[in-house]
Amino acid sequence: MNTYINRELSWLKFNERVLEEAESESVPLCERLGFASIFQSNLDEFFMVRVGSLEDQMLVSRDLRDNKTRMTAAEQISAILKEVSRLNRRRDAVYAALMSRLEEQGVRLVNFQKIGERESGELERYFDAEIAPLLSPTVVSKRQPFPFLQNKEIYAVGVLAGKNGGEKLGIIPCGTGVFPRLIRVPGQPGAMMLSEELILHFLPKVFSSHRVVSKSLIRVTRNADIDADALYDEDLDYREFMAQLIKQRRRLAPVRLELSRELDGDIVETLCTYTDLKPEAVFRCRSPLDLSFLSQIQDSLRQNPALFYEKRFPQRSAQFRPHCAVMPQIKEGDKLLSYPFESMKPFLDFLQEAASDPNVVSIKMTLYRVARHSKIVESLIEAAEYGKNVLVLVELKARFDEENNIEWSRRLEEAGCQVIYGLDGYKVHCKLCLVTRRADGQTEYYTQIGTGNYNEKTARLYTDLSLMTADPAIGMEAAAVFQALAMGETVEDSQQLLVAPKCLQNRVLALIDREIACARKGEPAYIGIKINSLTDKTIIDRLILASQEGVKIDLVVRGICCLLPGVPGETENIRVISIVGRFLEHSRIYIFGTEGRQSVYIASADFMTRNTLRRVEVAAPILDAGLRRRLTEMFRTMLQDNQQARELKNTGEYIHVRNDATPLNCQEFFYRQAYQQAAEPVEAAPAVPVSPEKPRQLRSWLLSAFRKGKK
Repeated sequence: MNTYINRELSWLKFNERVLEEAESESVPLCERLGFASIFQSNLDEFFMVRVGSLEDQMLVSRDLRDNKTRMTAAEQISAILKEVSRLNRRRDAVYAALMSRLEEQGVRLVNFQKIGERESGELERYFDAEIAPLLSPTVVSKRQPFPFLQNKEIYAVGVLAGKNGGEKLGIIPCGTGVFPRLIRVPGQPGAMMLSEELILHFLPKVFSSHRVVSKSLIRVTRNADIDADALYDEDLDYREFMAQLIKQRRRLAPVRLELSRELDGDIVETLCTYTDLKPEAVFRCRSPLDLSFLSQIQDSLRQNPALFYEKRFPQRSAQFRPHCAVMPQIKEGDKLLSYPFESMKPFLDFLQEAASDPNVVSIKMTLYRVARHSKIVESLIEAAEYGKNVLVLVELKARFDEENNIEWSRRLEEAGCQVIYGLDGYKVHCKLCLVTRRADGQTEYYTQIGTGNYNEKTARLYTDLSLMTADPAIGMEAAAVFQALAMGETVEDSQQLLVAPKCLQNRVLALIDREIACARKGEPAYIGIKINSLTDKTIIDRLILASQEGVKIDLVVRGICCLLPGVPGETENIRVISIVGRFLEHSRIYIFGTEGRQSVYIASADFMTRNTLRRVEVAAPILDAGLRRRLTEMFRTMLQDNQQARELKNTGEYIHVRNDATPLNCQEFFYRQAYQQAAEPVEAAPAVPVSPEKPRQLRSWLLSAFRKGKK
């Protein structure tokens, strides 16, 4: 029996689990709307990146095969399109059910068949006055070529019969951004219509000199998979090159066409000709082509808390004394923050202290994805303005966040930070921050290693872990990582940290081998891994060998899992679960060994070849016994989840975990735990002064104004 699952098909299974949350009656109604929208945006990105990549593979060679299931790119695309057709039907059913439930809340999405003549007349007057003047219709002809269709934009298309015979295509962009997506229907409280449906209805008014034979809304998804390293010319400014590459991405080849209405086969064939798509890549959708408007409906119902998850707020970590400086507390012992259950504030305070502490000489940090309004970047800018040596690696190849990162890199450079942009051939994905401090003739290192981005917004939405330590050995290895990055190199060796691309996969394999050796001696052996995705065949094969030798293995894999568990004689000692719930599971935990001899790490790396061999990643050991115990208890709690967990069976299907144990939603459990611990009294201690400098905001503003020549 095969022990592998195709990567792309496994990802579609993950997105199906997201769709199940939209279906679930146990999820509040407005949250279900959110999951439906996430399902669609996930699928859009999947086509843009993964299907786009497979299309590119076919251009190189049709004989290239997946290294696990041996499927060619063409075979994978064929299987993907078939599975997506099935998922689309399920999504359409979910959408219809949600709309029915919304009507109970007084919200109706209508078309012209559901409203009367008076309302139709009011909407026509609105169309004539507010929308028609802003439209840019095109009639495709010999003189007017088929227009370029923007990625993920909606267009109204009509088949037009001329007065002298013959048919033409009329096309109108519906996403100008000038008029609202949702238009209220006059005289019907709570009734709304999508602007593209309004435009489509009045297509005959726009093309009044033609007869509209048939019409539909269409939406194209384009390939967005660009290999920046393959295209980069070293004589170019890298940041400006990336800015141009973003523009180029918008014009890449289509990989999918969606229709809102049935059209004659010849018309579909014509659209396929214009877009260079095969008919199999055309999907007829019974739900709107873009579900992002559901967030507006959510906002309109905020006054009813029963339609949403119970409000949760990140809590103060019980590890930190309030109103006290953070760095001295880290020096007392390692600290571990668990987002979103615990607040990110101690880390933000840590950066702020470092920025203004006169004894801090340098701050070094990697930035992959940051918030639009980032306090973290503001602290780095302030540190540079205070005269600190600030080195920031900004990864400009963070897909779909490139523009935001380009803008922040400019601001960091303006403030006097040293900004570097990563390595040739490698993305820098690690979450690493190093503060170096000189006090009483001694050098102190304060290192933070995380599993998630330095992003205040996602720290409230994603489950992540953040280790803060003053361990000098870890600090020196972190310094070596930054030194290598500054020189455009990768770390060749490390003792404490696991650092990809050269010192992570091999060290993980060695730790698996250690458990195999224990099992062969008849000793208890255990591996527990929590990651987002498992695709690295080298690691998968070693896990299979470990299972064959009797090592008990628990895998918590949120998304892609290319290993099939429970196969007799092969993977029967491996259990795989996926947790999909209110918060996006994003933390990575590696556990090797049984209690008493455990090696425990948190990491930025999934077990994907791109992470283990083609990125700079860092895994940090948890050296404090109390923190190790806390992490292993968290992991065991996840394994006991019987509300949000699904278990992967050897059939390839995911089944909800249901048993007679007390109901346990691990995310809710961790939040209750955080609330309880935050409520417990903490020993008071005097605040530690950090700097006699002027208030941060005023000083930062004055320095910024001075640079810009203001008086």
